[in-house]
Amino acid sequence: MSHYTPSALPNMRIDAADLLRGIAVAGIISLHFIEHLNFYNFPQPTKLDTAVWDVAFFVLSNKMYAIFAMLFGLTLFVQHDNQARRGRDFRPRFAWRMVLLFCFGLVNLMFFNGDILTVYAVCGLLVLPFVRAGNRVLLAAAVFFGLQPIELFYFIGSLLDPSLQPLNLGSDDLFVAILPAQEGGSWLDVAAAGLRYGLLVNFTWAIEHGRFTQTLFLFLLGLWIGRRRLLYDEGRNAVMWRRAMLWSVVAFAVLCPLRYTVPQMFGQGCASASLTVMLDMWKNLSMTLFYVSAITLAYHRTRARRLLSKVLPYGKTSLTNYIGQSVAGGFLFYHWGLGLYSVCGHTLSLLLAFVFIALQFTFCRLWLRSHKRGPLEQLWHKATWAGSGKSGK
Repeated sequence: MSHYTPSALPNMRIDAADLLRGIAVAGIISLHFIEHLNFYNFPQPTKLDTAVWDVAFFVLSNKMYAIFAMLFGLTLFVQHDNQARRGRDFRPRFAWRMVLLFCFGLVNLMFFNGDILTVYAVCGLLVLPFVRAGNRVLLAAAVFFGLQPIELFYFIGSLLDPSLQPLNLGSDDLFVAILPAQEGGSWLDVAAAGLRYGLLVNFTWAIEHGRFTQTLFLFLLGLWIGRRRLLYDEGRNAVMWRRAMLWSVVAFAVLCPLRYTVPQMFGQGCASASLTVMLDMWKNLSMTLFYVSAITLAYHRTRARRLLSKVLPYGKTSLTNYIGQSVAGGFLFYHWGLGLYSVCGHTLSLLLAFVFIALQFTFCRLWLRSHKRGPLEQLWHKATWAGSGKSGK
């Protein structure tokens, strides 16, 4: 396919995407609670706490965000394609939608300095030109960002100049500047620090640690998955997902030992740091594809479908749930709220996450009985189509 043409088939609501999104958001919230929402201040950890931390980060860290980012790209395709099938150009409206998402992110920063919505908004605008590109161009761009060009540049540069240092945009200093507000400030102090330093922290940290280019890659991957209709239960998709699940296991078996051996061959310099970021991303991607394949197959082709369907309301209200965890988590762990950071170890923090997710889940089910979208999702939808005279349905 050399150029984009609208799909011949309509893009209905993809239940498998809502399922994956719900699982991803629950995983993200669990990690954030264990981290005390980027406030790394804990009581002395027990052996159980250490085990909980290690297992949670191995199973969830970067994988849940990867699923969330991939589905962002998928949603971009679905929204654009549905409008293109009606002869409308959704790109200007999507750009406005990203402005709105950035504003949601600014609100989120007033409670949690680890917001990802502002980064997604910028990455969404950068990916937008590819929404009508041909498949070859789309895949070539995805491969380019998947190779992590910044880290690759620094790795090659360090081989030519061993004194080269890893990229440092100052995220550590910005992060430290936020800590006093979390530890002893009021909510207004936290909000001011989040807006002043948190926005810069997110972008500088994402660029320094490869997350920015990884996000662009995952957005493009989601676009491609949307074009191929891979999350629908049709055609030979089940065969493709079985193969993806198998090859993801093989890839992980290769990449995991490489991640913990190859960088050490280069000491502690720039080459080692760059390789660590690259191999980490590829290792985590293999686990992400395994999760996506296994969950999609389980939903479409096993008796687990009925149980997994109960997660769909949670995935349909992901924006509300994501921002909700920032408000609730800040209240639970920061000084301006209950200040539980001083008494909650990793295990107890994870249990609090489970309780909070259960409460969110109950709210989502009740809300969606009488509403089509979650509260913030509906606000975002209405604002997206404001002044258009169209519902956007």
